[in-house]
Amino acid sequence: MKTSPGHPDPVTDEQAALWAARLDGSVLSAADRTALDAWLATDPAHRTALSAYCQFSADLEQQLPLIEGIKEGPAENPTALTTAQPRPWLRRPLMAGAALSAAAAVALVLWLGRTQAQFENMATPVAQRSALTLVDGTRVELNAQTSLLVELDGRGRHVRLASGEAFFTVAKDAARPFTVETPAGAVRVTGTQFNVRTEPAMPFEVTVREGSVSARPAGANGASPVPLALTAGDRLAGGLVARLSPAALENALAWRAGQLVFVDTPLDEALARFARYHGRGITATPAAAGKRIGGRHSLDDLDGFFAFLEAAMELKVTRNLNGTVLVSERAGH
Repeated sequence: MKTSPGHPDPVTDEQAALWAARLDGSVLSAADRTALDAWLATDPAHRTALSAYCQFSADLEQQLPLIEGIKEGPAENPTALTTAQPRPWLRRPLMAGAALSAAAAVALVLWLGRTQAQFENMATPVAQRSALTLVDGTRVELNAQTSLLVELDGRGRHVRLASGEAFFTVAKDAARPFTVETPAGAVRVTGTQFNVRTEPAMPFEVTVREGSVSARPAGANGASPVPLALTAGDRLAGGLVARLSPAALENALAWRAGQLVFVDTPLDEALARFARYHGRGITATPAAAGKRIGGRHSLDDLDGFFAFLEAAMELKVTRNLNGTVLVSERAGH
């Protein structure tokens, strides 16, 4: 027997509260949508109850700061609950007495416990770095010319790093591992600090600053080998794990402060880092490419780096009209 739209039964109340919470917290699948449509079609009271609970959720979102005040009030002021002003969402007409209260409690718990979702493409332009905080509290620092796709929801946390370099300070959440996928491999953690760098001409590179990660470089033909466990101070590059000293670790992550630190680094490798950052063709002749350089250099001061090469390394820097740069040995050296 159907119930009156103005007085839905307790079961309808509870079902309406649950559907409202699901509609507010996530995107329904095709199967869920079919089930909801069927439930609405069985009784006009279902649609009325669902509409009321959806409005309840909207009211609740607006009044959430007041709810937090109620929760914290007694600790600071024992009379806060008795002197607080009535909340608008608590003045709604009761639909079914105690049954409504129970169903509303279910909806409130689900609403407060829902996980915020985020689906977003992000990219940095030439010669610019940026930092952002994801909805789960994870902080991401992006080097220049880095692009990634963020997908966070109640089921998991995924970032697809298409190219470039990023440093992650992952918010701890054991129930939702954080995964960074790249064309050359993937990293999986629950909460830690690590750096990932991926470029077409370079091997998959992971540097761990804090905690531990599970890294899985892609193998031949896309096959994935056994994952490698990395801890703080480890760097994975070219399938090999190296242990970095504290100083070497900070040097490897100096780009976050707009610097590059070279220690007996081949010139062509150093030039490639500047070329990537500035989006320019910067190369060396075969005779100069293997020369070793050192020092701390500003990523943003390309002219200053070239001046260093000419003065300290006695190299010749040729700037071409098309914007490319060629570094070569000086005549007589």
